[in-house]
Amino acid sequence: MVRAIMIQGTGSNVGKSVLVAGLARAFTRRGLKVAPFKPQNMSNNAAVTENGGEIGRAQALQARAAKRPTHTDMNPILLKPETDTGAQIIVQGQRAGTMKAGDYRKDKSKLLGAALESFDRLCGDADLVLIEGAGSPAETNLRKGDIANMGFACAAGVSVVLVGDIHRGGVIAQIVGTQAVLDEGDLAMIRGFAVNRFKGDVSLFDEGRDDIAARTSWPCLGVVPWFHDAWKLPAEDMMDIRSHTGGACKVVVPQLERMANFDDLDPLSAEPGVSVEIIPAGRALPGDADLVLLPGSKSTIGDLTYFRKQGWDIDLHAHVRRGGHVLGLCGGYQMLGKTISDPEGVDGRPGTVEGLGLLDVDTVMAGKKHVTLTEACALPNREPVSGYEIHMGRTEGPDCARAWLEVQGRPEGAASANGRILGSYLHGIFSSDAFRAQYLSRLGVTSETAYEDGVEQALDDLADHLEQHMDLDLLLELARTPQRA
Repeated sequence: MVRAIMIQGTGSNVGKSVLVAGLARAFTRRGLKVAPFKPQNMSNNAAVTENGGEIGRAQALQARAAKRPTHTDMNPILLKPETDTGAQIIVQGQRAGTMKAGDYRKDKSKLLGAALESFDRLCGDADLVLIEGAGSPAETNLRKGDIANMGFACAAGVSVVLVGDIHRGGVIAQIVGTQAVLDEGDLAMIRGFAVNRFKGDVSLFDEGRDDIAARTSWPCLGVVPWFHDAWKLPAEDMMDIRSHTGGACKVVVPQLERMANFDDLDPLSAEPGVSVEIIPAGRALPGDADLVLLPGSKSTIGDLTYFRKQGWDIDLHAHVRRGGHVLGLCGGYQMLGKTISDPEGVDGRPGTVEGLGLLDVDTVMAGKKHVTLTEACALPNREPVSGYEIHMGRTEGPDCARAWLEVQGRPEGAASANGRILGSYLHGIFSSDAFRAQYLSRLGVTSETAYEDGVEQALDDLADHLEQHMDLDLLLELARTPQRA
């Protein structure tokens, strides 16, 4: 009989996604058939699933940890912010439209049925379903119609473990305070707590742990020390994007307001010979960059305006005059062209804007959203490349005649005449070791890194870490067969 347990946090970014990934690998190694699940996620860093839809990248990593194929049922509701007040809504992997935040709050309870439907299907093919919450259940103003935390836990009849983050301070108040504001029905779902991201001697928090247990009457499943290799795992949240110091080769990435699918940066960060520097708003692009990488964007035209507002267009042209390299991926590729036309307003207001003019191509935002896993090869040496595409729009122009990738016999991408400026719709290309080594060799870097092997080792090390510092036997005991309301 399938069992399930939900990991909820006292706030956003307390480490829930990484904990679920580690638990998935740990219980999979114990011989259980594990499935990850997150009823509602908000992220512009999506993954393409084997069944041809979109889910949050954290759920894709958790599926990998559980050694099973990704599926849209693992994250049935995905919100992809396009503006400060609106987001694209993905339901069971497919684009369902765009909605303002206020309207979504009124209507989101209608999506609970889709979430439960996906959850039921996962339960039919698993021994243990590990559910990840979103944000905090203590946001009492959001409780009505909630589908991300206690609303789902109560509807599905699943046990909850509450996780606090000691690194940000006040963890006793985080956990005890959460108990204080929840109603009796929600409190009945919580079976225990855990403390995450402790730095130093864990025994120093014994009194704090016991105080929480005494105040809440919940058992503690563990005080988890900081996992120092977490940076080796693909990040989903923009809050997790940070610069990484490595070698002399400097890759500079302007932090766009609606940056999307930035997992392209993870394999570069893993390279000892490469330093990845994320440039926030208000700072100039460094003059000593070897490569400026323009990442994907959920709102290409909006982010192009943002890019110019920072003065980065001037910095980028200066970088090119100095002989620097530029790579634009997906939205970044579209920005590098001469024009971006949006006749139907799919990216915002209808109209045409000038691009950065570094590639002789033009983009038209139209047509069906393209979502697919892709096998390609790099030209001219035909190194194998695995990646994915998530985009709307079509890009054409003279520089496409210098395509540097090939997908199922068709050319992909564009290049400047000197080959220093490249663009493509294909995400994930740097995960392919042979291609990454070939590309970095142009920048004077010798690469011998096996990136995917490093991710696998980090997942195994994370599982070992949780086996040592959490009571996984108790966690499994607290998991129960879902009891639908």
